[in-house]
Amino acid sequence: MRIVLLGAPGAGKGTQCKSLVSRYGLLHLSSGDILRQERSEGTELGKKAQRYMDSGALVPDEIIIEMMAKAIDNAPAAGFILDGFPRTVNQAVALDKALDESGQTIDAVLNLEVDDGIIEKRMTGRRSCPQCGAVYHIENMKPKTEGVCDHDGTELIQRPDDNPKVVAKRLETYHRQTEPLVDYYKKQGIVHDFDANDEAEVVASSIFDALDTLST
Repeated sequence: MRIVLLGAPGAGKGTQCKSLVSRYGLLHLSSGDILRQERSEGTELGKKAQRYMDSGALVPDEIIIEMMAKAIDNAPAAGFILDGFPRTVNQAVALDKALDESGQTIDAVLNLEVDDGIIEKRMTGRRSCPQCGAVYHIENMKPKTEGVCDHDGTELIQRPDDNPKVVAKRLETYHRQTEPLVDYYKKQGIVHDFDANDEAEVVASSIFDALDTLST
């Protein structure tokens, strides 16, 4: 299966990716992870991307797409799940073209739908341990001692990107830039919408039901 996972920041894409990888043996392809890997390995693509980043500019679509196409070519027979890519309709068009050249298509687009208010509560309520990376929530995943990591006793922090103003900005960017992807893929008849306001296990069960039917 070749899958694209869509959803606003805080919709639970990372959690669902882990479940899908575990159940179906898919390769998880995160554009951010691949970009960091290309840079750390000093590949030609990584060097090109670094030059843009060093100047404070966005990495052009053509470089990101070339990186993703390279990663897709190395995916196992079971398939892959794209997380964080494509981000725009232009990237989706380029991805379809690259896949078509290798005789492939996207099989399903999983669209995680969550109310903005719930996302804001999820993200602004998160607290992280700067030492071990453990994540908590002030309402539904509290540490044993308030404000302190269960594992190493380090004082918990709110990450800069979980600040209310930053969260609001990220949501605005998503609705303007990435949400149109849903309409793009709906024209291809491959979008599956899921109510991701619910618990992660319930959402995962709904996704499994849809993909099990698709795979058979």
